[in-house]
Amino acid sequence: MTTVARLRALVTVADAGSVRQAARRLTVTESAVSSALSALAREVRVPLVEREGRGLRLTASGQAYSGYARAILGLHEEGLAAARGDRDPERGRVRVAAVSTAGEYLLPAALASFLTRHPAVDIGLEVGSSERLWGLFSAHEADLVIGGRPPRHVDDAVVRAVRPNLLVVVAAPAVAAAFDVGRTRWLQREAGSGTRATGDALLSGLDADPPRLTLGSGGAVVACAAAGLGATLVSRDAAARQLADSQLVEVGVPGTPLRRPWHAVTHGRQPGATALLVEHLLDREGWRRPRDQKNWPGRSV
Repeated sequence: MTTVARLRALVTVADAGSVRQAARRLTVTESAVSSALSALAREVRVPLVEREGRGLRLTASGQAYSGYARAILGLHEEGLAAARGDRDPERGRVRVAAVSTAGEYLLPAALASFLTRHPAVDIGLEVGSSERLWGLFSAHEADLVIGGRPPRHVDDAVVRAVRPNLLVVVAAPAVAAAFDVGRTRWLQREAGSGTRATGDALLSGLDADPPRLTLGSGGAVVACAAAGLGATLVSRDAAARQLADSQLVEVGVPGTPLRRPWHAVTHGRQPGATALLVEHLLDREGWRRPRDQKNWPGRSV
Protein backbone atom coordinates (compact mmCIF):
# COMPACT_ATOMS: atom_id res chain seq x y z
CA MET A 1 0.00 0.00 0.00
CA THR A 2 1.04 3.61 -0.57
CA THR A 3 1.48 5.93 2.38
CA VAL A 4 -1.86 7.56 1.52
CA ALA A 5 -3.56 4.15 1.65
CA ARG A 6 -1.89 3.38 4.98
CA LEU A 7 -3.07 6.66 6.44
CA ARG A 8 -6.57 5.96 5.16
CA ALA A 9 -6.48 2.55 6.84
CA LEU A 10 -5.53 4.17 10.16
CA VAL A 11 -8.27 6.80 9.93
CA THR A 12 -10.85 4.17 9.00
CA VAL A 13 -9.90 2.01 11.98
CA ALA A 14 -10.25 5.08 14.21
CA ASP A 15 -13.71 5.78 12.79
CA ALA A 16 -14.93 2.18 12.63
CA GLY A 17 -13.56 1.10 16.00
CA SER A 18 -11.95 -2.13 14.82
CA VAL A 19 -9.80 -3.60 12.08
CA ARG A 20 -12.65 -5.90 11.04
CA GLN A 21 -15.10 -3.05 10.49
CA ALA A 22 -12.42 -0.96 8.79
CA ALA A 23 -11.71 -3.79 6.36
CA ARG A 24 -15.41 -3.98 5.48
CA ARG A 25 -15.58 -0.24 4.84
CA LEU A 26 -12.45 -0.28 2.70
CA THR A 27 -13.47 -3.51 0.91
CA VAL A 28 -10.16 -5.21 1.68
CA THR A 29 -9.08 -8.07 3.93
CA GLU A 30 -8.37 -7.66 7.62
CA SER A 31 -4.80 -8.77 7.01
CA ALA A 32 -4.38 -5.96 4.45
CA VAL A 33 -5.49 -3.40 7.04
CA SER A 34 -3.23 -4.94 9.69
CA SER A 35 -0.28 -4.93 7.29
CA ALA A 36 -0.93 -1.28 6.43
CA LEU A 37 -0.96 -0.34 10.11
CA SER A 38 2.23 -2.29 10.76
CA ALA A 39 4.00 -0.61 7.84
CA LEU A 40 2.82 2.79 9.04
CA ALA A 41 4.03 2.04 12.57
CA ARG A 42 7.48 1.27 11.19
CA GLU A 43 7.50 4.67 9.50
CA VAL A 44 6.28 6.49 12.62
CA ARG A 45 8.48 4.35 14.90
CA VAL A 46 5.85 3.91 17.61
CA PRO A 47 3.20 1.19 18.04
CA LEU A 48 -0.10 2.30 16.54
CA VAL A 49 -2.17 -0.79 17.41
CA GLU A 50 -2.32 -3.29 20.25
CA ARG A 51 -4.07 -6.56 20.91
CA GLU A 52 -7.57 -6.52 22.36
CA GLY A 53 -8.93 -10.05 22.77
CA ARG A 54 -8.82 -11.62 19.35
CA GLY A 55 -8.60 -8.29 17.55
CA LEU A 56 -6.63 -5.06 17.44
CA ARG A 57 -7.30 -1.55 18.64
CA LEU A 58 -5.45 1.74 18.30
CA THR A 59 -2.96 2.65 20.98
CA ALA A 60 -2.94 6.12 22.52
CA SER A 61 -0.24 7.01 19.99
CA GLY A 62 -2.40 5.60 17.19
CA GLN A 63 -5.37 7.69 18.30
CA ALA A 64 -3.21 10.81 18.46
CA TYR A 65 -1.64 10.19 15.07
CA SER A 66 -5.02 9.43 13.45
CA GLY A 67 -6.03 13.06 13.90
CA TYR A 68 -2.97 14.22 11.98
CA ALA A 69 -3.52 11.48 9.41
CA ARG A 70 -7.04 12.77 8.83
CA ALA A 71 -5.70 16.29 8.23
CA ILE A 72 -2.98 14.97 5.90
CA LEU A 73 -5.55 13.07 3.84
CA GLY A 74 -7.84 16.08 3.78
CA LEU A 75 -5.06 18.34 2.55
CA HIS A 76 -4.08 15.73 -0.04
CA GLU A 77 -7.64 15.64 -1.40
CA GLU A 78 -7.83 19.43 -1.25
CA GLY A 79 -4.56 19.70 -3.16
CA LEU A 80 -5.75 17.32 -5.86
CA ALA A 81 -8.99 19.28 -6.20
CA ALA A 82 -7.07 22.54 -6.43
CA ALA A 83 -4.66 21.21 -9.05
CA ARG A 84 -7.42 19.77 -11.20
CA GLY A 85 -10.05 22.40 -10.50
CA ASP A 86 -7.81 25.40 -11.08
CA ARG A 87 -6.90 24.02 -14.47
CA ASP A 88 -10.56 23.55 -15.36
CA PRO A 89 -12.99 24.73 -12.61
CA GLU A 90 -15.93 23.45 -14.62
CA ARG A 91 -14.68 19.91 -14.00
CA GLY A 92 -13.51 20.42 -10.43
CA ARG A 93 -14.90 19.07 -7.17
CA VAL A 94 -16.49 20.79 -4.17
CA ARG A 95 -16.93 19.06 -0.80
CA VAL A 96 -19.82 20.90 0.87
CA ALA A 97 -20.65 20.46 4.56
CA ALA A 98 -23.87 21.97 5.90
CA VAL A 99 -25.80 22.00 9.14
CA SER A 100 -28.99 20.01 8.77
CA THR A 101 -31.33 23.00 8.39
CA ALA A 102 -29.22 24.42 5.57
CA GLY A 103 -28.74 21.00 4.00
CA GLU A 104 -32.45 20.17 4.08
CA TYR A 105 -34.06 23.54 3.31
CA LEU A 106 -31.53 26.07 2.00
CA LEU A 107 -29.13 24.23 -0.30
CA PRO A 108 -31.16 21.81 -2.47
CA ALA A 109 -32.51 24.48 -4.82
CA ALA A 110 -29.16 26.31 -4.89
CA LEU A 111 -27.24 23.13 -5.76
CA ALA A 112 -29.80 22.16 -8.40
CA SER A 113 -29.48 25.51 -10.18
CA PHE A 114 -25.69 25.40 -9.82
CA LEU A 115 -25.45 21.98 -11.46
CA THR A 116 -27.74 23.15 -14.24
CA ARG A 117 -25.18 25.86 -15.03
CA HIS A 118 -22.08 23.76 -14.21
CA PRO A 119 -23.08 20.14 -14.88
CA ALA A 120 -19.55 18.67 -14.84
CA VAL A 121 -18.64 19.91 -11.35
CA ASP A 122 -18.50 17.06 -8.83
CA ILE A 123 -20.50 18.06 -5.74
CA GLY A 124 -20.39 16.16 -2.46
CA LEU A 125 -22.70 17.18 0.38
CA GLU A 126 -22.40 16.09 4.00
CA VAL A 127 -25.09 17.15 6.46
CA GLY A 128 -24.55 17.07 10.21
CA SER A 129 -24.22 18.98 13.44
CA SER A 130 -22.14 22.14 13.74
CA GLU A 131 -19.58 20.25 15.80
CA ARG A 132 -19.22 17.60 13.13
CA LEU A 133 -18.94 20.06 10.25
CA TRP A 134 -16.27 22.28 11.79
CA GLY A 135 -14.32 19.13 12.58
CA LEU A 136 -14.44 18.22 8.88
CA PHE A 137 -13.37 21.73 7.95
CA SER A 138 -10.43 21.72 10.38
CA ALA A 139 -9.31 18.37 8.95
CA HIS A 140 -9.55 19.79 5.41
CA GLU A 141 -12.30 17.28 4.59
CA ALA A 142 -14.69 20.06 3.54
CA ASP A 143 -14.10 22.88 1.05
CA LEU A 144 -17.23 24.91 1.85
CA VAL A 145 -19.24 25.00 5.06
CA ILE A 146 -22.76 26.42 5.23
CA GLY A 147 -23.74 27.07 8.82
CA GLY A 148 -23.38 29.54 11.63
CA ARG A 149 -20.45 31.74 12.52
CA PRO A 150 -17.14 29.83 12.55
CA PRO A 151 -15.99 28.98 16.11
CA ARG A 152 -12.97 30.90 17.33
CA HIS A 153 -10.82 27.79 17.50
CA VAL A 154 -11.23 27.10 13.75
CA ASP A 155 -8.23 28.39 11.80
CA ASP A 156 -7.99 29.52 8.17
CA ALA A 157 -11.73 30.25 7.95
CA VAL A 158 -12.79 32.90 5.43
CA VAL A 159 -16.42 34.04 5.33
CA ARG A 160 -17.24 34.43 1.65
CA ALA A 161 -20.99 35.13 1.86
CA VAL A 162 -23.73 35.64 4.44
CA ARG A 163 -27.51 35.34 4.35
CA PRO A 164 -30.11 36.49 6.90
CA ASN A 165 -31.47 33.81 9.22
CA LEU A 166 -33.92 34.30 12.07
CA LEU A 167 -34.48 31.78 14.86
CA VAL A 168 -38.01 31.83 16.21
CA VAL A 169 -39.98 29.81 18.74
CA VAL A 170 -42.81 27.91 17.05
CA ALA A 171 -45.56 25.55 18.16
CA ALA A 172 -48.85 24.14 16.89
CA PRO A 173 -51.69 26.65 17.44
CA ALA A 174 -53.19 24.76 20.40
CA VAL A 175 -49.79 24.44 22.11
CA ALA A 176 -49.01 28.11 21.43
CA ALA A 177 -52.27 29.21 23.00
CA ALA A 178 -51.32 27.57 26.30
CA PHE A 179 -47.58 28.14 26.06
CA ASP A 180 -45.61 28.45 29.30
CA VAL A 181 -41.84 28.72 28.84
CA GLY A 182 -41.22 26.82 32.08
CA ARG A 183 -43.78 24.04 31.54
CA THR A 184 -44.44 23.48 27.84
CA ARG A 185 -42.37 20.58 26.48
CA TRP A 186 -39.29 21.87 24.68
CA LEU A 187 -38.26 20.05 21.51
CA GLN A 188 -34.51 20.18 20.99
CA ARG A 189 -31.82 18.92 18.66
CA GLU A 190 -29.04 16.50 19.55
CA ALA A 191 -25.90 17.56 21.41
CA GLY A 192 -23.44 19.30 19.09
CA SER A 193 -26.16 21.23 17.26
CA GLY A 194 -25.72 24.99 17.12
CA THR A 195 -29.49 25.53 17.37
CA ARG A 196 -29.56 23.26 20.44
CA ALA A 197 -26.84 25.37 22.10
CA THR A 198 -28.68 28.60 21.24
CA GLY A 199 -31.94 27.20 22.62
CA ASP A 200 -30.22 26.15 25.84
CA ALA A 201 -28.80 29.65 26.22
CA LEU A 202 -32.23 31.18 25.59
CA LEU A 203 -33.91 29.04 28.26
CA SER A 204 -31.08 29.67 30.70
CA GLY A 205 -31.45 33.42 30.22
CA LEU A 206 -35.15 33.12 30.96
CA ASP A 207 -34.41 30.96 34.03
CA ALA A 208 -36.65 28.27 32.53
CA ASP A 209 -36.21 24.51 32.71
CA PRO A 210 -39.14 22.89 30.88
CA PRO A 211 -39.43 19.15 30.18
CA ARG A 212 -37.45 18.32 27.04
CA LEU A 213 -37.61 15.90 24.15
CA THR A 214 -34.41 15.39 22.12
CA LEU A 215 -34.72 14.60 18.41
CA GLY A 216 -32.04 13.70 15.90
CA SER A 217 -32.76 16.11 13.03
CA GLY A 218 -34.23 19.49 12.25
CA GLY A 219 -36.93 17.88 10.16
CA ALA A 220 -38.02 15.69 13.07
CA VAL A 221 -38.14 18.72 15.39
CA VAL A 222 -40.38 20.66 13.00
CA ALA A 223 -42.63 17.65 12.36
CA CYS A 224 -43.06 16.95 16.07
CA ALA A 225 -43.82 20.60 16.77
CA ALA A 226 -46.49 20.57 14.05
CA ALA A 227 -47.93 17.39 15.60
CA GLY A 228 -48.42 19.23 18.89
CA LEU A 229 -45.66 17.59 20.93
CA GLY A 230 -44.23 20.88 22.17
CA ALA A 231 -42.51 24.12 21.23
CA THR A 232 -39.08 24.62 19.72
CA LEU A 233 -36.54 27.17 18.57
CA VAL A 234 -35.99 26.82 14.85
CA SER A 235 -34.90 28.73 11.78
CA ARG A 236 -37.77 30.36 9.95
CA ASP A 237 -36.31 28.80 6.80
CA ALA A 238 -36.92 25.32 8.26
CA ALA A 239 -40.51 26.01 9.30
CA ALA A 240 -41.56 28.23 6.37
CA ARG A 241 -44.04 25.76 4.86
CA GLN A 242 -45.67 24.85 8.18
CA LEU A 243 -45.95 28.53 9.15
CA ALA A 244 -47.52 29.36 5.79
CA ASP A 245 -50.03 26.50 6.21
CA SER A 246 -50.77 27.51 9.84
CA GLN A 247 -49.64 24.13 11.12
CA LEU A 248 -47.23 26.16 13.22
CA VAL A 249 -47.38 29.67 14.62
CA GLU A 250 -44.67 31.85 16.11
CA VAL A 251 -44.70 32.16 19.88
CA GLY A 252 -43.70 35.48 21.44
CA VAL A 253 -40.81 34.60 23.75
CA PRO A 254 -38.62 37.34 25.25
CA GLY A 255 -35.32 37.60 23.40
CA THR A 256 -36.68 36.24 20.12
CA PRO A 257 -36.43 36.31 17.19
CA LEU A 258 -32.69 35.76 17.24
CA ARG A 259 -30.53 36.87 14.33
CA ARG A 260 -28.15 34.06 13.40
CA PRO A 261 -27.04 34.65 9.79
CA TRP A 262 -26.01 31.80 7.54
CA HIS A 263 -22.32 31.86 6.66
CA ALA A 264 -20.62 30.38 3.60
CA VAL A 265 -17.07 29.64 4.74
CA THR A 266 -14.02 28.36 2.87
CA HIS A 267 -10.32 28.01 3.55
CA GLY A 268 -8.05 30.86 2.55
CA ARG A 269 -7.04 28.99 -0.58
CA GLN A 270 -10.17 28.22 -2.64
CA PRO A 271 -10.10 25.66 -5.46
CA GLY A 272 -11.63 27.06 -8.64
CA ALA A 273 -14.80 24.97 -8.44
CA THR A 274 -15.42 26.12 -4.86
CA ALA A 275 -15.13 29.73 -5.99
CA LEU A 276 -17.69 29.00 -8.72
CA LEU A 277 -20.17 27.71 -6.14
CA VAL A 278 -19.62 30.69 -3.83
CA GLU A 279 -20.24 33.10 -6.73
CA HIS A 280 -23.39 31.17 -7.58
CA LEU A 281 -24.67 31.62 -4.02
CA LEU A 282 -23.96 35.35 -4.24
CA ASP A 283 -26.11 35.49 -7.38
CA ARG A 284 -29.06 34.07 -5.45
CA GLU A 285 -31.55 36.16 -3.50
CA GLY A 286 -30.56 36.84 0.09
CA TRP A 287 -26.84 36.07 -0.10
CA ARG A 288 -24.32 38.90 -0.02
CA ARG A 289 -20.63 39.46 0.62
CA PRO A 290 -19.79 40.20 4.27
CA ARG A 291 -19.51 43.93 4.85
CA ASP A 292 -16.68 43.76 7.36
CA GLN A 293 -14.35 40.96 8.42
CA LYS A 294 -12.15 43.14 10.63
CA ASN A 295 -13.95 41.95 13.76
CA TRP A 296 -13.11 38.31 13.15
CA PRO A 297 -9.97 37.61 15.22
CA GLY A 298 -7.85 34.79 13.85
CA ARG A 299 -9.64 34.68 10.51
CA SER A 300 -7.97 34.99 7.15
CA VAL A 301 -9.35 37.77 4.99
